[in-house]
This record gives sequence, structure tokens and C-alpha cells, in this order.
Amino acid sequence: MSDSITCPQCSSDYCYEDNNLFICPECGYEWPMDAPSEASGARVIKDANGNTLTDGDTVTVIKDLKS
Repeated sequence: MSDSITCPQCSSDYCYEDNNLFICPECGYEWPMDAPSEASGARVIKDANGNTLTDGDTVTVIKDLKS
């Protein structure tokens, strides 16, 4: 197990390996071992349709309210 594993969700240092997953006991987040780490490159942000967003793009955030 690598000592430098941190949770991408909550940044906890107490993550552990289980089969082919990393698991964070603090927030319960699970991610595959073969997932690219954020340190390996820039994050790719996508919209709801899967289109890549770049700096300067205009987005509208909506929230449906219960009737």
C-alpha cells in the first residue's frame, strides 16, 4: 500500500486498498486503483451532456424544486 494515497473527495490520509479499489473510511468514497490521479494531469470538467468545458465557457446552473 502506498503511503501517499489521499481521498479525492475529502483529502483524508486514511485510505486503504481492497482488491482493485481504494476506499476512504471517513467519507465512504471508493475509486478504482487504475483511475488517473489529479497529480498526473489537469482535471477535465464536463457538462451534463458530456461536452468538455474550458475556461470562459458560459454555464447555467438550475435546480428543480419539488411542487
